[in-house]
Amino acid sequence: MNFDQFNLDSRLQVGINKAGYETPTPIQVQAIPLALQGMDIIGTAQTGPGKTPAFVLPILNRLLTNQKKQTRALIITPTRELAEQIHQEFRLFSIGTGIRSTTVYGGVGANPQVHALRSKVEIVVACPGRLLDLIQKGDANLQNIEMLVLDEADRMLDMGFLPDVKRILKNIPNKRQTMLFSATFPKEIESLAKQTLQNPKRVSIGLARPAHTVSHSLYPVPKHLKTKLLIALLRETKFKSVLVFTRTKHRAQKLSKQIGNLGYRTTSLHSNRTQNQRQSALRGFKSGQSQIMVATDIAARGLDIESISHVVNYDIPDTADAYIHRIGRTGRAERTGKAFTFVTDDDDAMVRTIEKIMDQKLPRLFLEEFDYAVPKPKGQPNQKFRRNGNYNRTRPKNNNNRSHRSNKPKKSFSKSGKQNQNPPKKQ
Repeated sequence: MNFDQFNLDSRLQVGINKAGYETPTPIQVQAIPLALQGMDIIGTAQTGPGKTPAFVLPILNRLLTNQKKQTRALIITPTRELAEQIHQEFRLFSIGTGIRSTTVYGGVGANPQVHALRSKVEIVVACPGRLLDLIQKGDANLQNIEMLVLDEADRMLDMGFLPDVKRILKNIPNKRQTMLFSATFPKEIESLAKQTLQNPKRVSIGLARPAHTVSHSLYPVPKHLKTKLLIALLRETKFKSVLVFTRTKHRAQKLSKQIGNLGYRTTSLHSNRTQNQRQSALRGFKSGQSQIMVATDIAARGLDIESISHVVNYDIPDTADAYIHRIGRTGRAERTGKAFTFVTDDDDAMVRTIEKIMDQKLPRLFLEEFDYAVPKPKGQPNQKFRRNGNYNRTRPKNNNNRSHRSNKPKKSFSKSGKQNQNPPKKQ
């Protein structure tokens, strides 16, 4: 199947060709024909490429059938980064059509956004908080909305945006086409779908698990040696670009600086950075200017960077769903990718949950040249680290990283195999 079979407006073919699209992805095959018919859609969509064009192309096609200088399409999404990505896809596919889109989100000045809205751009891609604020101030008129997309609905629930979304919906005409996409469907999202959509068609896109091109490994490690292990892995691994996930923004910032001090080109992405800083970080990482990005879960969803070769969970995520989304940043577009997850003895329960969802036992790896017996700095409570426990039961096969052959503590060695006379300084 090719895109010609969708009978899209011929003017959209320029953008499709520029994007390098030839064969529609499964989500596009299922969703685009329904969307072109004007049907409401509930999409259960796993992390992976192709979801955004599944609603962008039908929206543009409809706008081209009867162009008006009105705001007719609204996409609500949880993060600024995802809003910018969707906006860029609209710009790409609408080349030469005269259709305009804009973004609306916090963290930047509102005046340019207000100006764009008053100029009656056809498409608005917005985060709930800023959009609701502009509605309440009378700066956003959504009375002509014909198409509504709620993207990453479960993420909006997790971030506490659902009340804002419901308030926004009160300012949109009831007669409209609505598409809702979500990786999971907790009761709150199911309830939202029932209230918001009319006779929706359900589209299910694959299993909620990472692409088959991703290999997964667990690295058991005491908490106080996580940074040392990360540095050791970076030195031993051939990588193109690495995305490192931490649980907190402070740790992301600190870790980025620590790695950068070793000569790696690093950047960070978290909520303490300004919008300009976040966009600059993304551009640098996407272009290859930065080799390593250290981020919180703000980067786990929606970011489409095909070149990421490795994802490292410095901190294991709080949910299995978050693991799926994090790991989904690599192995995209049929490229291979590797996922490394650092685990401590406190992470047993989450490891079991992840393995259950993945339907496989994940290999436990130990770096042969890494000293796991380094004591914790004075003043910090002692922690158990089970070398003979759950994390040493499975040894990997055909893996580039070498595992321990015994449970005896190893001395620290250089890459040449010679024993280090001067052990590395504490990071």
